[in-house]
Amino acid sequence: MKYIKPFVSEIPWNCSWFYFAMSLSIKQSEDRKNGREDERLLQANNRKLTTYFGYPDNAIKTSKYNALNFLPMNLFEQFQRLANAYFLILVFLQLIPQISSLASYTTVIPLMVVLSITAVKDAIDDLKRHQNDNQVNNRSVLLLVNGRMEEDKWMNVQVGDIIKLKNNQRVTADILLLSSSEPYSLAYVETAELDGETNLKVKQAISVTSDLEDNLELLSAFDGEVKCDPPNNKLDKFAGILTYKGQKYLLDHDKLLLRGCIIRNTDWCCGLVIYTGPDTKLMKNSGKSTFKRTHMDHLVNVLVLWIFLLLGIMCFVIAVGHGIWQSKIGYYFQIFLPWENYVSSSVVSATLIYWSYFIILNTMVPISLYISVEIIRLGNSFYINWDRKMFYAPKNTPAQARTTTLNEELGQVKYVFSDKTGTLTQNIMVFDKCSIYGKLYGGSCDKGGSKVPDSKKEKVDFSYNKLANPNFSFYDNTLVEAVKSGDNWVHLFFLSLSLCHTVMSEEKVEGELVYQAQSPDEGALVTAARNFGFVFRSRTSETITVIEMGVTRVYQLLAILDFNNVRKRMSVIVRTPEDRLMLFCKGADTIICELLHSSCTDLNNVTMEHLDDFATKGLRTLMVAYRELDAAFFQTWSHKHSSACLSLEGRENKLSIIYEEIEKDLMLLGATAIEDKLQDAVPETIITLNKAKIKIWVLTGDKQETAVNIAYSCSIFDDEMDRVFMVQGKNYETVYQELRYRTARAKMKPESLLESDPTNIHLSTKPKMPFAVPDEEPNGNYGLVISGYSLACALEENLELELLRTACMCKGVICCRMMPLQKAQVVELVKRYKKAVTLAIGDGANDVSMIKAAHIGVGISGLEGMQAMLNSDFSFSQFHYLQRLLLVHGRWSYNRMCKFLSYFFYKNFAFTLVHFWYAFYNGFSAQTVYDSWFITCYNLIYTSLPVLGLSLFDQDVSEMWSLCFPELYEAGQHNLFFNKKKFMNCLLHGIYSSFVLFFVPMGTIHNSERSDGKDISDFQTFSLIVQTSLMCVVTMQIALKTTYWTLMSHLFIWGSLGFYFCMLFLLYSDGLCLMLPNIFQFLGVARNSLNQPQLWLSIILSTVLCIIPAVGYIFLKPLFYPASVNKVFDRIHHCMKYPLPPPVQTRLKHASLRRSAYAFSHQQGFGALITSGKTMKIRPKKKNSSPFKN
Repeated sequence: MKYIKPFVSEIPWNCSWFYFAMSLSIKQSEDRKNGREDERLLQANNRKLTTYFGYPDNAIKTSKYNALNFLPMNLFEQFQRLANAYFLILVFLQLIPQISSLASYTTVIPLMVVLSITAVKDAIDDLKRHQNDNQVNNRSVLLLVNGRMEEDKWMNVQVGDIIKLKNNQRVTADILLLSSSEPYSLAYVETAELDGETNLKVKQAISVTSDLEDNLELLSAFDGEVKCDPPNNKLDKFAGILTYKGQKYLLDHDKLLLRGCIIRNTDWCCGLVIYTGPDTKLMKNSGKSTFKRTHMDHLVNVLVLWIFLLLGIMCFVIAVGHGIWQSKIGYYFQIFLPWENYVSSSVVSATLIYWSYFIILNTMVPISLYISVEIIRLGNSFYINWDRKMFYAPKNTPAQARTTTLNEELGQVKYVFSDKTGTLTQNIMVFDKCSIYGKLYGGSCDKGGSKVPDSKKEKVDFSYNKLANPNFSFYDNTLVEAVKSGDNWVHLFFLSLSLCHTVMSEEKVEGELVYQAQSPDEGALVTAARNFGFVFRSRTSETITVIEMGVTRVYQLLAILDFNNVRKRMSVIVRTPEDRLMLFCKGADTIICELLHSSCTDLNNVTMEHLDDFATKGLRTLMVAYRELDAAFFQTWSHKHSSACLSLEGRENKLSIIYEEIEKDLMLLGATAIEDKLQDAVPETIITLNKAKIKIWVLTGDKQETAVNIAYSCSIFDDEMDRVFMVQGKNYETVYQELRYRTARAKMKPESLLESDPTNIHLSTKPKMPFAVPDEEPNGNYGLVISGYSLACALEENLELELLRTACMCKGVICCRMMPLQKAQVVELVKRYKKAVTLAIGDGANDVSMIKAAHIGVGISGLEGMQAMLNSDFSFSQFHYLQRLLLVHGRWSYNRMCKFLSYFFYKNFAFTLVHFWYAFYNGFSAQTVYDSWFITCYNLIYTSLPVLGLSLFDQDVSEMWSLCFPELYEAGQHNLFFNKKKFMNCLLHGIYSSFVLFFVPMGTIHNSERSDGKDISDFQTFSLIVQTSLMCVVTMQIALKTTYWTLMSHLFIWGSLGFYFCMLFLLYSDGLCLMLPNIFQFLGVARNSLNQPQLWLSIILSTVLCIIPAVGYIFLKPLFYPASVNKVFDRIHHCMKYPLPPPVQTRLKHASLRRSAYAFSHQQGFGALITSGKTMKIRPKKKNSSPFKN
């Protein structure tokens, strides 16, 4: 249905507003139901219209359940697990007396325990989500209601409402800025939770609404109508039209405040709510929450299906055998063993026996498996929570396992996707060194020229400067002495830093300056100049006030030649108090060098050497230069500049040409080096992870130069690399050429372009999804850098495999200028085509979608809010804890889970398959070998503690060796310790053990007599021998698997065997058997049988025969088929015998001739805003006529 009039104000006077709104709302509602919304229409202060359109309120919901649907939904989810459904079917089968040979409670009780434990865990997890949702939804905000600003909850805010936000308050929803306390209705916001950047962004209201100020009468009367984009996830895109008083005004992204931002340095601002709750851009970028299951879970599900198939085959074989036996023997034996009334033929009997054995053999997939897995995962999660070496004391923050289902997955990670800002770095810029007129400062050398160790560095005392920033640190007193001595070049250098910037100053308290910078780099430079005595105090649109060594000087600001990504520099032109015209410029060394006067050649060479030295330390560098201008030349240039500024076509290009005319013949002053401080031990952590064959990809929204610089600082890239490829194409064809022919794959592996390449052959067959792209080995060591624009093309369906194959051959990958959802798309790409476990780590709301998309999400509780941590599976405060999480906790958890599964399947195969052999001797009659109490207690009591002890306490090597030899981690990446082959080994070993456990006791008691001549060839004695032999065998097997013996290990393993014998004499005692003869039927069997030597010989023989294959495998496999992990164990054993000398501390290598190009924000600065005067013009106070103004 088409609607010609999009705005309420455009409805003809004789039309019914109500019917129009209703018809419009029907279309909107239909669109929303179909998952689309063509455009958003709203009117300020009109909740009725919002209700008709069906826009959601501002409440968010990340929880899954409520009090009413928890039980049915949770049970439905749990019974989707194949094993739970299997045991539910068994319960119903056991209720049928014709086929049940076991009481139903043997299955009902364990099933209820499993369901209850899982339900309680799910309820606790969901309760935490409810608490988080309630905390956010119940935040307070000032809402305009009936002419008053009333405090209300976030969740009650609706589209079209007008709200008032105050300084340091979070933005409630996506709102259109109407007015603010600042001149010209500017508002400063911090967007760290959205894009990870802590530098401030400037928003400005349109002029027609800025006059509303905070006048409640005017705001209440405001009835502007907005038509804008439908809800979307594009953080930097917004377009709309405001219609007010018959006029239309264009709206763009600079007028929209997004949910998740924080108001800074703005007393108050008022806004019109555009998007709420799930429609906000923050929530649209959060990604979908999915229940994560480990690769081990999927493998176990496949193996359970195999076991079901084997179980069906065995039951069918037994049923056929029973049918044959009944037709040939049982039919003629009815005088002694009559058939039941419901058995009319041997076929009917065989059918019933099939289901009887289906019940008896159900312990091949015991329900205690799932109970044990949950307990093991919970225990290993506690180890992470309790790890004091992952506790961050400055913030009093421990590591936290926020889920208990992914522990063993931590031991199999192959790809780590990391954010940069706040994850690898602290997002703190520090003025570290500088070069001034050929002299290096900041090297911390003594009078003899020797380097001073870090531990002996003395902090420079800035007490002489009352306006110095107390948080600023510098460790070279020679620079202070040069400033105090009046060194002209040093003074001119710091003067340029105090003038050449777009920082704005705020001084609410005398002497306490607060700088608002578009970039933390600029803030660091201006702060450095401030501490060394050149204090930027304030500015207007025409002047800059600087306090130079205690003397206030005012410079006339004539022009700001602002920074952009093409120019990579900025300049200011000022008139000094002495009436000199000066141009100060700072920018990338590659650019400034081309603009220098020829007389600066020697100085430039020295400075370049200093820059190279800065680069080896991973510092961000730029050059500083100046030029004194001739008055007549500047006057001519100024006219050209004014004309270019007023140009309507090609304005940017014209300005660039004009800038180049004056930015030449510069005199070099020096260079600065800023440290983008990494988190502690980040380079060492990445080197260790690389040794573990874990690939690191950095996915960041930051600019390319900064991201590459950090990559070198973090040792993701290094000097030894053969090449780092840059993919910067803006269209499909260019990106395709860059990835395939022009540079990347043609260099890394030329044969991969040939049709005869194995991977190309595999892909040409067009395998069905999902399929895995094989790993490819490059012919060198390479890195890849790709921008967000190129990535958008590369992620298209026809090009994504080219991107994947190229990137996966690289040692490190840097993706920059990315949208949050692009991060998730890259993770999904690797997940889809690689049989590898992925881990995403970040600290901001812009990382949430990536964290949710990865197999494992890790949140760092940093400076960018708590969104990443709240949506993560594991959280901690420092990136370097990741190596301990993976190489220690992850590897241990994986090893323990593999040992648990292999042992658990083995012990149950050995236990259950004895019934299969026994069927051939009892006429396939569904009689069990064991006492019913042994069947009940075997998994739940007798063998539960040893396997839990193994799975909670075992360590193949200590944590020290795990970190010293990261190569041990590779076994988990290739899933060497438990896979389908290992399962088949367990099955064959179980079949062999069950064969020995049945036939050795059978042969022992056949025609045997006691020492007193009495016969011992009876069923109960045979059952006792088999179950005692089984207990001894499984105890010895778990002792062989245990590599780390503790007091608890001995107690659990040998104590469980001893407990079995105690229970044996208790359950077979005269008292219980005489008291309850129908339940306890093995009267005196233990007392009468276990005193016979031949029975003990049978038990010993069975045990020896069963463990011989395991012992042989343990000792012979490393000799004849050694795995890489076995070689590492040999090295560890050698190191334990012959300790190595302590390693020599060496400085980490960085690129020797690489610099970060520039240390600016990747957005244009405040230049145009400053020169316009909008930040300084004081708005006259308007008297509020409303009696309700607060």
